[in-house]
Amino acid sequence: MAELATIARPYAEALFKACAANPQAALTWLEELANVAGHDQLQQFADSPKASNEQVYAVVTGVVKSALDSHAQNFLRTVIANGRLSCLPEIAAQYRALANALSGSSDAVVFSAFPIEGAALADTAKVLEKRFGRKLNVSVKLQPELIGGIRVVVGDEVLDTSVKARLEQMKVALTA
Repeated sequence: MAELATIARPYAEALFKACAANPQAALTWLEELANVAGHDQLQQFADSPKASNEQVYAVVTGVVKSALDSHAQNFLRTVIANGRLSCLPEIAAQYRALANALSGSSDAVVFSAFPIEGAALADTAKVLEKRFGRKLNVSVKLQPELIGGIRVVVGDEVLDTSVKARLEQMKVALTA
């Protein structure tokens, strides 16, 4: 079977071209569809030979909180008709990469042992943008095993200032 990324790429590129006027608006509903499509129960229902494409479409649109515009409805119908509902999370990821490339920004995931919100997150984002030299879309994920500090992942770059990383460095230095 083909790689998921290979299957998702043409869908993401076609959607990006179709929604060139407002790629961020399309990203909003696409990520919501991807979250819905990522549920195992929906995948089982969609894969059932007893479920028609219209039934799958009705279930997905019934779960989605926001109203879908014509691009979203047509895109969802095409994905379902081609049996690619399971590819929606990867399509959303590739679409986001295209939208980020257009705006000159990158996604940054900040792993922290403790929640970071409000002003602290804004300050952290400003420092990280200066460090990485580009605009960042920052999201925070909790990872208690870091003990303290943060670990930042931007694309294939990693900045690890966590206590866990420092302890690992000390362990290597002491055992060498």
